[in-house]
Amino acid sequence: MKKLLSAALAATMLTSFVQAAEVKIGFVTTLTTGGAVIGKDQEKAVNLAIEHMGGKMGDLDVNLIFADDGFKPETGKQVTDKLVKQDNVDIVAGYIWSNVLLASRKSVLDAGKFLITTNAGPGPVAGKLCHENFFSASWQNDETPMAMGEVLNQKGVKSIYIIAPNYAAGKGMVAGVKRTFKGAILGTDMTTWPTQLDFSAELAKAKASGAEGLFIFYPGKAGGAFMKQYQQAGLKDSLPLYTTFTVDALSLPKFQAAEFTDVLGSQFTQQWDPTIDNEQNKRFVADFRAKHGSYPSFYAAQAYDSMFLIKSAVEAVGGDLTDMDSMRAAMESASYPSVRGEYTYGNNHMPIQAYYLREVVKDDDGNWTTKIVQTVYEAHQDIYAKDCPLK
Repeated sequence: MKKLLSAALAATMLTSFVQAAEVKIGFVTTLTTGGAVIGKDQEKAVNLAIEHMGGKMGDLDVNLIFADDGFKPETGKQVTDKLVKQDNVDIVAGYIWSNVLLASRKSVLDAGKFLITTNAGPGPVAGKLCHENFFSASWQNDETPMAMGEVLNQKGVKSIYIIAPNYAAGKGMVAGVKRTFKGAILGTDMTTWPTQLDFSAELAKAKASGAEGLFIFYPGKAGGAFMKQYQQAGLKDSLPLYTTFTVDALSLPKFQAAEFTDVLGSQFTQQWDPTIDNEQNKRFVADFRAKHGSYPSFYAAQAYDSMFLIKSAVEAVGGDLTDMDSMRAAMESASYPSVRGEYTYGNNHMPIQAYYLREVVKDDDGNWTTKIVQTVYEAHQDIYAKDCPLK
């Protein structure tokens, strides 16, 4: 009997040792279709983060599994289910698109896993659907356009026309700018997502409205199509453009190559910029550029941060991944070196952070990039936190 008990105990200890030898992270992003340019930038940043960690979080090796959501909510849920049920990951991170996150969140949270979003931030997950094991390494969807609304007010813009895609994030962007902009909204067009790439009818309506400005949100391929048509329509002087998540490090090289000069000097709001002056950001930007020959996007910055957020939790428990309470407390403290600088978490685990007005400029080598013009919000909390039952 003693021998049997000893053997059972040894087997248990061996199993525990094997389980504790690594931290297994599933990362859901878009690696095919038109959204792959974003997903691959995040993939590069995550791999760079793990390289910067020496492949370890504390004493644990990092086992990273990428999964392609195919730009579809149903596919995102399928690959999430596989990560949770078959691969038995400890933590799931990623999610560019709000509709993919909303379709996948329960699969992770109901399985008792941590879920870290590196981009998507729909209102429900910040409010009534908040969860103790859900954290954002980015922002809540409404906040960036809310900052742009404040900028429009400061600029004295009295009226705008809005064009955005008709899906969760697009609706959030529109709601955000409307929440803070004090002028008149002379029209709102919600276009088919992600298939519509012809915006001539919407641009004609915007021009005819007599608005003083045009607010748009078009990430990825749609953003490039929109900017091309905007420049071809010659609207820069008569209908100045204000954007969120349309102009970024992914689109700027393409805009420059196509000589879309209307982009130079354009302004938009965001919580991160490659010029933010802290050691973590300097290292991230410099090494990313050295490795890939381009500036990292904000998508990449958020993905990079997510790995260090997870690292802080793993190290706080000495690699004991069963101590989820202590891991949660470590993430709530946001005490890791973020590329955006210091920030805190609200009760809903959404960042309370600064938002900046950024401008497209040329760097010393003539490359189109961005710089911070001003701070719009010092420490902004999303409006949905009040609806979250967590304390």
